[in-house]
Amino acid sequence: MVHLAGRVFEDRVDAGRRLGKRLAHLRGEGAVVLGLPRGGVPVAFEVAQELHAPLDVIVVRKLGLPFQPELAMGAIGEGGYEVVDRPLIAHAGVTDQELHLVEARERSELESRVRRLRRGRDPLDLTGRVAVIVDDGIATGATARVACEAVRHKGARRVVLAVPVGPPEVRHGVAGADEVVVLETPDPFLAVGYHYRDFAPTSDEEVVALLAEAARRDRRRAVEAAADCDIDVEIPAGRVVLQGHLHLPDQPMGVVVFAHGSGSSRHSPRNRYVASVLYDAGLGTLLLDLLTPAEERDRANVFDIQLLADRLSAAVRWVRRRPDVGGASVGLFGASTGAGAALWAAADSDLDIAAVVSRGGRPDLAAPRLGSVTVPTLLIVGGADTAVLRLNKKAAAELAGPSRVSVVPGATHLFEEPGALAEAALLARDWFRHHLTAAKDHRRGTTPAGSR
Repeated sequence: MVHLAGRVFEDRVDAGRRLGKRLAHLRGEGAVVLGLPRGGVPVAFEVAQELHAPLDVIVVRKLGLPFQPELAMGAIGEGGYEVVDRPLIAHAGVTDQELHLVEARERSELESRVRRLRRGRDPLDLTGRVAVIVDDGIATGATARVACEAVRHKGARRVVLAVPVGPPEVRHGVAGADEVVVLETPDPFLAVGYHYRDFAPTSDEEVVALLAEAARRDRRRAVEAAADCDIDVEIPAGRVVLQGHLHLPDQPMGVVVFAHGSGSSRHSPRNRYVASVLYDAGLGTLLLDLLTPAEERDRANVFDIQLLADRLSAAVRWVRRRPDVGGASVGLFGASTGAGAALWAAADSDLDIAAVVSRGGRPDLAAPRLGSVTVPTLLIVGGADTAVLRLNKKAAAELAGPSRVSVVPGATHLFEEPGALAEAALLARDWFRHHLTAAKDHRRGTTPAGSR
């Protein structure tokens, strides 16, 4: 289908807001938004606002043909990265000397622009982050390729290239980008500016002002996040988005992520009660559904412990990226089948779980991984839940780390007897308070109170 080119964006602000909404799946993914100066920065400013992400620049310079500077024969970027279009250079008859002269001139301009834009401010650390590179449009893609390679070199774990407009072939990908998001691909594609009603040049002063405003915005957001947080959240986990509820006190001593059992959800009154007890003790809580409603209809998913554990791990990493968590230790609370998922996830030492509590759990569902669980684990079981009690005692013997089986006398599987759930909640509270605080103190190099 031929899509006639036209002016589809009012200005860069309009384009940025629309692009930010398209990128909503990256919110909570620890993204850093990087605008390509100059014109890409106003677009990136709006994207960063939509994603609640920090804003920085990635400086790249086009290498224009000596006799036709608007046509790129390559590009250079921060960190010494460069790409050149050898076939175009050969076809245009550009000599090595001419190429080197253009490179030297543009390298000098690149370094000068970095100084002007950053004003002594260090670039943001991209290690392990999602780098979202934003421009006001793509023509040849040479600049975008260099930017993608440069941020990869700086340690980004994933590179997303996002633009409002570009030629149709951009949808097939751009070298160096893990994901390309483009709102409009008109056919025929004309110059980028043709697709904006207002495409006035962006000055260096405007870029500096936007970076400063974004920094102030981030500081305000950090201050607001320091207050008590009680919100519904969406957590990206691979191809799905998990629904959850996050409740954080100011400066939590730890955060407990809940994995409910089959037939339950983040709205489970039992888990919500336990969460309230933990919160009153200064612990943050995240209640979440590890399966989407459609996935729950397939009973095989309910008992796919590895799938549930992978989702739980994604939620833990999401929690840790939040500035209002402040480096607090993370524990896992599992009920029924959720306990199997919690122990499966806790066996991953890279996840750095500080403690696990199981209530009426099925730790046997994590049997292949129990020998790798070194995390302090409390297994709470009802005294009248005899079959599950046997499974928990057997699992405790297989755990590699410190563990305890605590029996609530007379309680059945759901702890519905008077006082049973309250006793289980207090046992969980004490276990988490001790081990999450100890883990945080250990990272700080201090000695927990009462341990001398």
